[in-house]
Amino acid sequence: MKIKVFFSILCCKLTRSILRLLGRGGTAFPGRVALKLCPDVLGTLSNGVRTILITGTNGKTTSARMIEQAFLDENLSYLANKSGANLISGITAEFAMHSTLSGKPKCQYAVIECDEAASKTVLKYLKPEIIVATNVFRDQLDRYGEITHTLNNIIEGVRGTPESLLCLNADCSLIASIPDEVPNPVVRFGVDVPLEPGDTAELSDAPHCIRCKTEYVYDYRTYGHLGGFRCPKCGYRREAPQYTVTAVRALDADSSDITMTIGGERVELHINLPAVYNIYNAAGAAAALSSFGFSTDVIARALASFDCGFGRMEKFDLEGTPGRMMLVKNPAGCNQVMRYLSGLTEDAVFAVCLNDRDADGTDISWIWDADFERLCTMGDRLKQILVSGVRADELRLRLKYAGLDESRVQVFYDYGALIDAMCQSEHPVFIMPTYTAMLDLRARLQKRLGGKEFWE
Repeated sequence: MKIKVFFSILCCKLTRSILRLLGRGGTAFPGRVALKLCPDVLGTLSNGVRTILITGTNGKTTSARMIEQAFLDENLSYLANKSGANLISGITAEFAMHSTLSGKPKCQYAVIECDEAASKTVLKYLKPEIIVATNVFRDQLDRYGEITHTLNNIIEGVRGTPESLLCLNADCSLIASIPDEVPNPVVRFGVDVPLEPGDTAELSDAPHCIRCKTEYVYDYRTYGHLGGFRCPKCGYRREAPQYTVTAVRALDADSSDITMTIGGERVELHINLPAVYNIYNAAGAAAALSSFGFSTDVIARALASFDCGFGRMEKFDLEGTPGRMMLVKNPAGCNQVMRYLSGLTEDAVFAVCLNDRDADGTDISWIWDADFERLCTMGDRLKQILVSGVRADELRLRLKYAGLDESRVQVFYDYGALIDAMCQSEHPVFIMPTYTAMLDLRARLQKRLGGKEFWE
């Protein structure tokens, strides 16, 4: 067994080194090599490493970066899968690169984001101290199936590690149901107030009670199916979270200011990112860090200073033009980007790139459920819409039916031309790509403009 572990780690390290020399990321393939040689090597590599694992549909990467910042600020020895390689192969590669050839960990701590479908496999071997479950939304129907299937994947994974503390989103009726199925200790986080005036008109991915199928009643909504849900028939309802946002004091184009209760203490926090969904990411990160033993001061500094993950509200200098990239992959995430853009007070250019490769999800019908109509409220502040990607023509059609001015829509079938147009813009550019479009476009931007590789 020790020989298998040794060769598994050795081959992983050699493969990563060769790929990096060739200018490739080497984030997942080295892990596949390691697993081929020793399928359960992750259990050896992670043994004794105190780990926080983040899973769920939306918010994994940003939540992980928020949590990671606290470890960085405290000069703790930790590893993290920064690249977003969140299947068992990418996670195994990261642990192997931070271990000796005998499998002894070099780090005391780990911050790991884990794909929700992969959690049932990863958690057979990795035993986190804390598991953060962000939310469950409809996503990549060709891969995940219905949302209850995604939820069951997470539950199955959690069953493999009954000692892990679950840090659950109290406002997601699906995530909130997990304690019914597992014996784990639980803490909850959430938002106690609506995040914009009136009730949201967004399509709900979970309108009916998970227990008795009666339609939920909401005391308030934040977005999607999140909020103060309750079933009028069986009584299933949102439980009061221990870590909760009680006020949103400011929500502007670059950051947010909130009031949050952490361990019974009322704390004012500054979040180094805008948009409603990042308030949830911050709440989950604060709950996990507090549960792990970090002080409120450390949590506050981390949320105020962390670097966003690649493609997640990431900023670019487009040769003098401000740019910000916001990854989307499903209607819920897309709607929150639309919500953010429609709230801007400055003139802006919107660039959107739609691909349908395997990593994006081959079913792009979700764009018809996304609220592109909200962009119409920007009026003359939306100067231009730049459309690109493999399915650019379908996206242009969707924007037409949303009622947007076709004269402001320009299609680019080449990323080079798209980047030229963005760099020539007189107005800030907000870029919304799907996953593989983000990787391709970001690589082209990095080559032209400089900056960190995606695995950094």
